[in-house]
Amino acid sequence: MKTDQLLELLKSKSIVIPQVIFKNYKKLDITTDEFLVLCYLININGKIAYNPKSLGINLGIDELEVLEVISNLEEKKVLQVLVEKNELGIIEEYISLDLLYNKLLMLLMNGESKVSDNTNIFEVFESEFGRTLSPMEYEYIKAWMEDGFTEDFLKSALKEAIYNGVPKLRYIDSILYEWRKKGYKTVDDIKKNPVKKEEKKEIFEYNWLDDKDE
Repeated sequence: MKTDQLLELLKSKSIVIPQVIFKNYKKLDITTDEFLVLCYLININGKIAYNPKSLGINLGIDELEVLEVISNLEEKKVLQVLVEKNELGIIEEYISLDLLYNKLLMLLMNGESKVSDNTNIFEVFESEFGRTLSPMEYEYIKAWMEDGFTEDFLKSALKEAIYNGVPKLRYIDSILYEWRKKGYKTVDDIKKNPVKKEEKKEIFEYNWLDDKDE
């Protein structure tokens, strides 16, 4: 993508670049060209139709360049090209930026809490769950940390849930509640008091975040 083409695009219409993207785009491992295309996409109101030819015309670049940039952003898991049927039953393709917003949210949260082993706690959960966390799940995990649970403590609870075959935040929530009720404050406390199999079955689904008495 040529510089003069990009300048012409920026001059031709008013484009808003969110500060969070401007400050963090290098951490997403995207090129300047990819960053500028993203800036154009986030300024499109409503659903973003995946039409390389139309996008190329609006961006002032070749259609093949659009295809290459979108493909690269898909590989980097910054956006997705999804397929769905419209109201008339016609199959349409559109671009989803949910992955971008989730990554930015993760970067913001990671900036507020340092991870001791250089591994983002949110990435640990995503790795174990085998999928990207939703914004609500990010908030859930962040709330645990704000309530005083250390990252190692959360990893232990996650490990316990995986061991029991229930990799769900609600179940991890109940584990944290049980440990807190028993007075466990460190990972060493957990190791000194291993949970027996029969105890695991008794762990009930309790949402301590909604406990007004805590």
